[in-house]
Amino acid sequence: METLLIAVIAGLLILLASVASVELGVSVALIEISFGVVAGNFLGLTSPPWMDFLASFGSILLTFLAGAEVDPRVMRERLKESVLIGSLSFAAPFFGAWLVCVWVLGWPTPAAQIAGVALSTTSLAVVYAVLVETGLTLTPLGKLIMASTFVTDFGTALALALLFVRPTWWLVPFLGVSVLVIWAMLALQPWFFSRYGERVIEPEIKGAVAALLVLMFFAEKAQSHAILPAFVLGLALAHIFHAYPELTRRFRVVAFALLTPFFFLKGGMNVSLKLVWANFGLLLLLFTVKQVTKIAGVYPLAKRWVPVNAMFTTLLMSTGLTFGTISSLYGLNAGILDRAQFSVLVTVVVASAVIPTIIAQRWFHPEKAPRSARVRPEAARE
Repeated sequence: METLLIAVIAGLLILLASVASVELGVSVALIEISFGVVAGNFLGLTSPPWMDFLASFGSILLTFLAGAEVDPRVMRERLKESVLIGSLSFAAPFFGAWLVCVWVLGWPTPAAQIAGVALSTTSLAVVYAVLVETGLTLTPLGKLIMASTFVTDFGTALALALLFVRPTWWLVPFLGVSVLVIWAMLALQPWFFSRYGERVIEPEIKGAVAALLVLMFFAEKAQSHAILPAFVLGLALAHIFHAYPELTRRFRVVAFALLTPFFFLKGGMNVSLKLVWANFGLLLLLFTVKQVTKIAGVYPLAKRWVPVNAMFTTLLMSTGLTFGTISSLYGLNAGILDRAQFSVLVTVVVASAVIPTIIAQRWFHPEKAPRSARVRPEAARE
């Protein structure tokens, strides 16, 4: 298919997804994923290199913005809650899926470990997109969920690195450059804003884009991923975004209008319905394993600290997309997973981005709780 024709089809699907999101009251990210499945399986749409890059950068920019939305003060105050919720959100599905794949399905240990990593994730991109669209990013609940999601994804990235990634000498420059970029952005931002801020040519956005591209380059060389340093960079700059709320709005315009639609569309295009149908029982089993273990790990803690919104929190923590897809793709490229295993895992990951989020928004959104039953953030703390 011609490159320009692919762009036309993708552009029309992205526009249609936005219209459907408004009419149906469902997160546009979920509709874009669903349209990606349709485009990949029925329209013959493939992902050219330019779409791969936009999708990759879109996920990094979303992660950066998610970090920038976190209030450091709230994160410090809720450190115990976010660390415990995030840790169990990772550990329960990681070990649960690993054991089920070995003992029930008879998969080789490396394939089972990849499945554990892929199903342990919580999608920071999906969570952030939903919180933005529902106006919860600046609430204590939204900040707690994002902080917990970061802890989960940190555990996922660490597990993948320790189990499979073979360090190269590029890892040292990657770590060094990550620290240097974060330090430089912090040190230069006051001067940069006073000198170049609030201009139509958007030097602030271009500076952040340049920093993220540098992180992506060194991450690729190190055979790693830039999601974690991008989140930490956003977290380090959060006080600036809180001081300049208009800057956040302009960043969101760039992200949600141009970049993230390709990320979610491409996520759906990774799903092969033919292979999924041939292995439908396996898909249901692995999806059930992920959701049951996530609920078992997250809900008891969420019930303790955010009792009214415990199920909403649990369902958002049960989503997956970015790291789950990355982990599955790594397993396929390394010869650890066969094509059927890969397609089923990716489908489970995509389904976990869609189904729990729809349920959370439709039936457990905080606005659906009676006002008299809602718990103030300070009342939920111990």
